[in-house]
Amino acid sequence: MQPTRLLLKRSVWKGPHLVPLPIVFPKKQGDKVPPVRTQARSATILPSFVGLKFEIHNGKDYHQVVITEDMVGHKLGEFSPYVSLPLPATTGSPCAAEDEVVARPGQRTRVPSHGVESAR
Repeated sequence: MQPTRLLLKRSVWKGPHLVPLPIVFPKKQGDKVPPVRTQARSATILPSFVGLKFEIHNGKDYHQVVITEDMVGHKLGEFSPYVSLPLPATTGSPCAAEDEVVARPGQRTRVPSHGVESAR
């Protein structure tokens, strides 16, 4: 493997950050290989990893990733998100009912959808 600029993001004298991983390569074309389970998110993806399955730890559980040619030179942790984004509000949530404002008698309210104040 020739060192390329993509693999050497660190300074040249330090060399790439390579982590020894217990990888089992298929003996035949159709053989099924169990995924490589690792917690080394800082490991650099090498060209020999293309086509293999990795299970990368994200702090809570393992996220399965299939390595493609576009991933070579990146770190394993870039493809296993460790922060889950909040789900958007559903139609039955209190946030969706903001347009329906109920006023007490004698209270002036402003309806957000129309922007008109009224006394009820």
